Amino acid sequence: MGKHNEFGKEGEKLAADFLLEKGYEILDKNYRYLKAEIDIIAQKEDVLVIVEVRARSNDQIIPIAETITAKKIKLLVIAADYYITDNDLDVDVRFDVITILKNPKIFKIEHLESAFYHF
Repeated sequence: MGKHNEFGKEGEKLAADFLLEKGYEILDKNYRYLKAEIDIIAQKEDVLVIVEVRARSNDQIIPIAETITAKKIKLLVIAADYYITDNDLDVDVRFDVITILKNPKIFKIEHLESAFYHF
């Protein structure tokens, strides 16, 4: 596994631990539907939270959250819709982004709730 993949998996674990500490229940990780992958599906109260995790060691070029493309958002929405339908859920849905900046000098987690809307 490439170094960037290992760092990505570490980022997803840090994000899941962060959510657990904040009172979220983790329902699924790395959920796949067709060409889409949802990093984390969590729930808090009656809100289903679709979480995209972005981990980087350097944020000097562009902010981490701005690396999420319109195509990625579309894929997340399609996968979330399938998950909700397949599990016969009746919940509100929110799309969040968790960014992780980690290098020898910095460790920072940022949770952007309602980072984008699905309509």
